Amino acid sequence: MRAVRFVALGDSLTEGVGDPVGEDWRGWAALLAPSLAEAPDAVRFTNLAVSGAQTRDVLTRQTPAALELRPDLVSVVIGVNDTLRGTFDLRAVAAHLDGVYAAVTCQGATLLTACLPDPGAMLGLPGALARPLARRQRAVNTVVHALSERYGAVHLHAADGAWISDRALWSADRLHPGERGHRQLAVRFHALLAEAGHATGQPPSPEPEFPAPTRAASLLWLATAGTAWVVRRSQDLLPHLLRLAADEVHHRARGTSAHLDLHATAAVSAALAALPEGTAVDAEAQRREPLVGVGSVKL
Repeated sequence: MRAVRFVALGDSLTEGVGDPVGEDWRGWAALLAPSLAEAPDAVRFTNLAVSGAQTRDVLTRQTPAALELRPDLVSVVIGVNDTLRGTFDLRAVAAHLDGVYAAVTCQGATLLTACLPDPGAMLGLPGALARPLARRQRAVNTVVHALSERYGAVHLHAADGAWISDRALWSADRLHPGERGHRQLAVRFHALLAEAGHATGQPPSPEPEFPAPTRAASLLWLATAGTAWVVRRSQDLLPHLLRLAADEVHHRARGTSAHLDLHATAAVSAALAALPEGTAVDAEAQRREPLVGVGSVKL
């Protein structure tokens, strides 16, 4: 019997940041892979995810490499980095995702997707800074929901739920899961895939293999890699985010904050309507009925 070929696409979340094993990252996709078949060695797993990747990177770089491997299952978990850029363009995000999903499913692979938590809330940003990021992430999640249904994806709702507030599941940077969190993702993805008949092995263990990082190790990470991340984002996102925050404060003072939400809703509809004929979907229908794809679970 031919081995199950699983290819993971995305950014640092799928690369495994927050779940170190030796000098490398492991992550939820690597934890999930052995459970796709009854015999773990009957799975061929390739992780093409790269830290910092945006949707355009997945479309132009990762997807062609994935298709060459003739995969049976392709995970596409991406979008947060797009929201954390001053160049954020929802219409471009929708077009990139549509291109990736179409390429994967046209080749006959099963598509695995997820919506993601709001990065502003995870970082504990002040309201005026957090609300614009939350609005962006909700918009991206709505696009992911809509396109996941269009392409028949197995879709995981990871944008909310108890796991978001459980600090034991998250790493020191507050943006990436720790080992426990990555294991939770692997377990939830496996449940959906098993229900859909795409995973026949035993589910991944939810129990950690390694002790949680000490407080000293967490502080060291924040003082080195964490600080470098803040510096990089400060040069790009921060000036733009401050402008968004000023607009947020202005609207709240005038009692017109609802206009910002209406603008975001219109942007989602426009982004989906701009997709090539045959792929456009009804964003309003997705908000009314958020459970999409073969199956969905809230973490």
